[in-house]
Amino acid sequence: MSRITLYTTQLCGYCRAAKQLLMSKGLEFEEIAVDWDPDLRQEMMSRASGSHTVPQIFFGDLHIGGYQDLAALDRAGKLDATLAGAEEMEPMSAEAASKA
Repeated sequence: MSRITLYTTQLCGYCRAAKQLLMSKGLEFEEIAVDWDPDLRQEMMSRASGSHTVPQIFFGDLHIGGYQDLAALDRAGKLDATLAGAEEMEPMSAEAASKA
C-alpha cells in the first residue's frame, strides 16, 4: 500500500477530520505537524504546488489535496482505487525490484 502522509496543524478541524476518515478505513499514515517548523511548512508547500492550507494529503508522491478532496474520493468510492494507483506510480525499491 502507498505511504500516506498528512501535513497538519494542531488546532485544525479539517486535519482531525482527515485523520479520522483514514483511521475509520483502517489506514496507517504519517502525520507531519507544521505548526512551529517553517522548514516543514516549506516542504509541504513545495510538495503541494504552493498550497499553504492544511491538511495537505499525499498518497506516496500523489498529491490528493485537502480534507474535502479526500472526503470526495471516499464518497465517490474511489479512495481505494486512488491508493492502489498511487502505489503503482511509486518507484520500486531495489529489494522489491530484485524479487520481481
